[in-house]
Amino acid sequence: MEFTLVHTDPKSDARAGSFETAHGTVQTPVFMPVGTLGSVKGVPPRALHEDVKADIILGNTYHLYLRPGTDVVEAAGGLQRFSQWNGPILTDSGGYQVFSLADRCTLTEEGAEFRSHIDGSKHMFTPESVVDTQRALGSDIMMVLDECPAADVSKAYARESNELTLRWAERARTHYEKTTSPHGHEQALFGIVQGVTYPEVRRESARALVDLDFPGYAIGGLSVGESHKDMYDMVEVVAPLLPEHKPRYLMGVGTPENLLENVARGVDMFDCVMPTRNGRNGTLFTTQGRMNIKNAQFANDHTPIDPGLEAYVSQTFTKAYLRHLQKSNEILGLQIASQQNLAFYCWLMREARKAILENRFMAWKDAILPQITQRI
Repeated sequence: MEFTLVHTDPKSDARAGSFETAHGTVQTPVFMPVGTLGSVKGVPPRALHEDVKADIILGNTYHLYLRPGTDVVEAAGGLQRFSQWNGPILTDSGGYQVFSLADRCTLTEEGAEFRSHIDGSKHMFTPESVVDTQRALGSDIMMVLDECPAADVSKAYARESNELTLRWAERARTHYEKTTSPHGHEQALFGIVQGVTYPEVRRESARALVDLDFPGYAIGGLSVGESHKDMYDMVEVVAPLLPEHKPRYLMGVGTPENLLENVARGVDMFDCVMPTRNGRNGTLFTTQGRMNIKNAQFANDHTPIDPGLEAYVSQTFTKAYLRHLQKSNEILGLQIASQQNLAFYCWLMREARKAILENRFMAWKDAILPQITQRI
């Protein structure tokens, strides 16, 4: 995977770049809609491509491994053919889900043993098996198996956990070099920086992973309950230690403000369930601000959902109609809201890229944040 750093903003660390995958080009900074089970909830692949204008989406190794099963996806020709999303896909390692969802998870040097949250069946993830699973899924970007500790663990535990994650990362890197995709295309493997909110541990993690020379680097464990200030502080610690010529991915983050503040700190890639989850609950992100579409004030508002966004749902449907659908629990209402929010997030990253290329990112960020974060 070839990452090209196109331009850096002169008044911040914000970067505009691009990278090539077997399934298309990704321009950064970029937001990746989350398709946990091989589907972005409520949004068909054609809408993701034509309306949301997503460059890349995310799938989850843990969930796809359990259901429908790696063998099913591999037999279909990989996740792209199985889901009919023909663009780039990143799969996470499933480590976070093992620790947060699975019953009775046990960590050993070998890997993570767990019981499925679906049927209680027993499974084992190792650094090597997770690479094999993602090879079979056919994603363009794969992640190493890591432990993602809670935000409140001690520094001693954070260091011990990180050392295990680093040993797993080295094993994953070695196995990655020995294997190839069964689908015949290149796949990149990213390392994951951990260390909770301890700067010294974060530095140790970043430096060790850089020595392993991964094609790209993720910053993990910064959407697990820490404050926004801690998140920003840790990104400021880690980002300068990562290679300038490789992509940087902040996992599981976050609000529109989180995205722009971390773009300013040198992050290239983001994912989060917030746009779709909030949309299903009636919260909309728009170019004019944030709204709860279920509020009575929108009952007779026949203006477009978001006049400032060119997306189909933004211009076609009215606030009154969407409120009616949401209040009536109509599935279409959940779909429209999810699509609006994803279109907004992807638009925000395209606008950020444009501002970086024109050397006006910080002024643009400071002007737009009050607008898009206000409550309507």
